[in-house]
Amino acid sequence: MIKAPNLKTFAGFVLLSGAVFAQDPAPTDPPKPAATSSDQSAAPVDKRAFGVLPNYRTADANTPYQPISAKRKLWIGFKDSFDYPVYFTSAVFAGFNQLSDTSPQFGQGVEGFAKRYAASYADQTLGNMMTESFYPIMFRQDPRYFRIGKNGGSTMKRTGYALTRVFICRSDKGTPVFNISEIGGNSTAVAISNLYYTDNRNLHDNVQKLSIQIGTDALSNVLKEFWPDIKERFFKKKTNDN
Repeated sequence: MIKAPNLKTFAGFVLLSGAVFAQDPAPTDPPKPAATSSDQSAAPVDKRAFGVLPNYRTADANTPYQPISAKRKLWIGFKDSFDYPVYFTSAVFAGFNQLSDTSPQFGQGVEGFAKRYAASYADQTLGNMMTESFYPIMFRQDPRYFRIGKNGGSTMKRTGYALTRVFICRSDKGTPVFNISEIGGNSTAVAISNLYYTDNRNLHDNVQKLSIQIGTDALSNVLKEFWPDIKERFFKKKTNDN
């Protein structure tokens, strides 16, 4: 998709910080005995990291597992696709693609940027809905990231765990399974994108787009894993000092 891989990779990391962070509320305490709905969880924490970045799809791996419904999975994908940071990251992608003249059929100038912006937004929406809604519903998988926290061991171990969650997820029964939602969902999104990326339909470009998507999602898991630690170390300390 990008003719200058270094720009694409950087843009992917920026995308991660915005759109890919948007997901389901993070339970921090065990569910109350009175809760009977499969959609109920403990009170959400930090809906926005740094006060801006959406953080809706993180759950606590140290509490009893509760599945979520198909309706909730649709909500996750929808929330991820329409939260306001997505519009900013779409502009970032479009800007880098314009500078590197990716997909020349879009042209340059204001019209070219507008077309690239629309394509970038479509990329994110397709990826979100496929990996967080449609595929999890079809294959009965849980699209949430289950944070292991400090109980998970060393920083290296937790980082490895977070990175590998793009290949391993939980089924609706709570058991670990191959993450077909991530791999298959992003593959489908890339295939659909060939409808509007008419200059980028070869195997190399499709593999590159898929790799960037999966890599971006893996890095987002790392941010989700360590954000509470970052907040505790820097932000709470600053508040207490004041």
